[in-house]
Amino acid sequence: MAAICNLCGLPDELCICQEIAKEQQKAIISVVRRRYGKMVTIVEGINDVAIDINKLAKILKSSCAAGGTVKDRTIELQGEHKKRAAKVLEQNGYQVEVR
Repeated sequence: MAAICNLCGLPDELCICQEIAKEQQKAIISVVRRRYGKMVTIVEGINDVAIDINKLAKILKSSCAAGGTVKDRTIELQGEHKKRAAKVLEQNGYQVEVR
């Protein structure tokens, strides 16, 4: 039996909720200096109700070849990866603002 989307009630094969949610959201990318001078790239502004933020974090971590985590609905990547993260998010259909 096919899985059913929780938002629209359609089977997952026909559901376009995530595509619509991607177009309506704006991801904000910034770089912060943390302890001991380490740089951390922060991706915020993504609503985790309609989008699997853990899956998106996994895609970003693998494409940037960096470690990272999801904390308080934000994705943190170890290192300075503004350009790479913006490129990956744009390829996946998100609107991106780089700060």
